[in-house]
Amino acid sequence: MQITVSTVSLTVDDVTASQQFFTTHLGYKEIASADGFASLTRGGAAVDIVLLHRGNEVLPAGRRDQHAAGVVLAFTVTNIEEEERRLREEGAAITMPLRQEPWGERLVQVTDPNGVIVQLVEWVTPPGPSGDRSGEPVT
Repeated sequence: MQITVSTVSLTVDDVTASQQFFTTHLGYKEIASADGFASLTRGGAAVDIVLLHRGNEVLPAGRRDQHAAGVVLAFTVTNIEEEERRLREEGAAITMPLRQEPWGERLVQVTDPNGVIVQLVEWVTPPGPSGDRSGEPVT
């Protein structure tokens, strides 16, 4: 099997609101849309996104009314401080300010109008035995 593109499908109540969030704040572009459906791409290493209105018949019958809950869409980025600043200036809902975890993950989270959590991550070298936090990217 050769995988040519990776896509995540998110079931939401308001396709247009999520579509605007991803195109305005995260650089996605619409490649197709119809009533209750939008397909977005960003190119590069980013995953494509399909937004489906809850109740859409394309979804399995037992899952049509479920909302994209419990999903965290994570993107590894560079210059995370600048990304957080840009998102704040654009009015995106920052739901977790920039923080650093002991294992070397720096992250910030934003939430789209339908409750989809998007986490931006930048990896740094975790502290060594001396406790040094050099901040150098992991290679």
